[in-house]
Amino acid sequence: LTGDEAHEVLHGWRDERTLGPFVCRADFDLAQLDPFFTQLELLQSDLNHHLGVRPASEPVELYLFRNERRYREALSRHLPGIPYRRALYVKTGGRGMVLAYWSREIEVDLRHECTHALLHATLPVVPLWLDEGLAEYFEVQREQRAFENQHLGAVRWLARFGITPRLEKLEKKSDVSDMGGAEYRDSWAWVHFMLHGPYLAHDELVRYLADIQNHAPPGILSSRLRARLPDCDRRFGAHFQSWKR
Repeated sequence: LTGDEAHEVLHGWRDERTLGPFVCRADFDLAQLDPFFTQLELLQSDLNHHLGVRPASEPVELYLFRNERRYREALSRHLPGIPYRRALYVKTGGRGMVLAYWSREIEVDLRHECTHALLHATLPVVPLWLDEGLAEYFEVQREQRAFENQHLGAVRWLARFGITPRLEKLEKKSDVSDMGGAEYRDSWAWVHFMLHGPYLAHDELVRYLADIQNHAPPGILSSRLRARLPDCDRRFGAHFQSWKR
């Protein structure tokens, strides 16, 4: 998909607006999403606050369709080689694009895919597991992120039995097709641990992303974490065993 071909998607939109770093176009009236857009505009500042990353250096284009049929038609025409998903983030021709259709999950879908888009608009590379773990974390509403994510119950249950997912195993995943439900859950869990667990874990995540942003060799995050926290796995288990409001 070239830049010119991508812009072919732009014809015939009913509504268009700019929301912070997002340029949103839809084939339906966007007024019904106004309360959600207020939240979406805060996503960039949330990433900066939690991760220390700089604001996106380029706009992100959102294309929203009123139903799945229209969405599938657009994907078939403009992105025929990409596996079907209910919502997609793609970057082509130097431009980040998020595509989705109206459904009961549209807000979750957009927060997830826009997290990908903002990360890739400021970072030259993001390891797959971390990319997905962060998107899983930020896909829920702000007030639900710490305590109400769908993954938390399963992760706490595993922690009670002393089961800690191996971060090194997640780091070997190189294609989204390698990511199943367990991998998404475990990636979210490590992100949650680094954001809400020991200070040293959070600090190392911020330093790791800063190295990526500054084009410095970041190394392997699991190695960096274990150097700062030699008892990292034990601390991970303790974090989820005791995590409550």
